[in-house]
Amino acid sequence: MRTELVSEPGDPARPNEDFSAVALPASGLGGALVVADGVTPPRTGTGCLHSVPWFTGRLGGALTELTVSRRDLTLSEVLSLAIRRTAEGHEGSCDLSHPRTPQATVVAARWSPETVEYLILSDSTLLVESPEGAVTALLDDRLSRLPRAALATDALVDATLRNKEGGFYTAAADPAVAEHAVTGSLPRAEVRSLTALTDGATRWVEKFREGDWADCFTLVRKKGPQELVDRVRALERADAKARTHLGRSKTHDDATVVYAEL
Repeated sequence: MRTELVSEPGDPARPNEDFSAVALPASGLGGALVVADGVTPPRTGTGCLHSVPWFTGRLGGALTELTVSRRDLTLSEVLSLAIRRTAEGHEGSCDLSHPRTPQATVVAARWSPETVEYLILSDSTLLVESPEGAVTALLDDRLSRLPRAALATDALVDATLRNKEGGFYTAAADPAVAEHAVTGSLPRAEVRSLTALTDGATRWVEKFREGDWADCFTLVRKKGPQELVDRVRALERADAKARTHLGRSKTHDDATVVYAEL
């Protein structure tokens, strides 16, 4: 078993809003990985007293523990329970009905000797490598399929698109959102390794077009997760003034890469 994890804030002066973890139970018969990418709030507020890192830490911690300890539950049920547990931690002090209450994208994977289960919610990514070396990108592409004009203002996103049918979903305060996650299961024999990435790391593919998903996976496997993050940062710095690549609302974003070789 080989695992590597890198998580780097977009701005060293600001807390990292990503959460990442790899769990290897004492039985040695399986494991899990979890990535949560906190959604940066608008300046107008969220109705919550807590920061996004507080939320992603609580949600990610609960999700990691439950993914390992509750193997009787599906990953959708685990996410639902983790969201509920996190909401209970601050519902007495915060307005969890606010459309921008702290929230996050999620990737989770859990493996046993027989299967590899996965869950993706919103725009983080899970890459799956087969024993033959083929790479498959597992995505929740609902956000990317929305017209760019529809995402022009936070108010419009909140009112008509976020956590709504016809829009896209993130893990916030409603446990029912877990039903909308992209989920599935693969035979363990068909999976050699997994790579989970937040959208700050997937910029190498999705924004800068430096290669496809297979190229991205090969870079991580051969050079390590830090190399991918370093290359993204170099591309961001080179493009900082021109902003020639569409879809970059900020120069740098928190970037997380988790690699697990099963």
